[in-house]
Amino acid sequence: MDWTSIIVALITGGLAFLGVWVSNRKSGALIAYRLKQLEAKVDRHNHFAERMPVVEEQIKVANHRIEDLERKVEP
Repeated sequence: MDWTSIIVALITGGLAFLGVWVSNRKSGALIAYRLKQLEAKVDRHNHFAERMPVVEEQIKVANHRIEDLERKVEP
């Protein structure tokens, strides 16, 4: 077996390993970034979901007041 072919194989394997490692790191960073963005969206949605029952109750009260005013106006 020729030493040059062994050295070439080791260099090729090392560079392939380095390429895969760099690619995985970038992919992991992208996944972490997107996960953080998704968490922010979920937090905004949860805040909205907490406020909706309050708004619904305010609408219900406003509808009752409108009905009361309409009854007063109608003879």
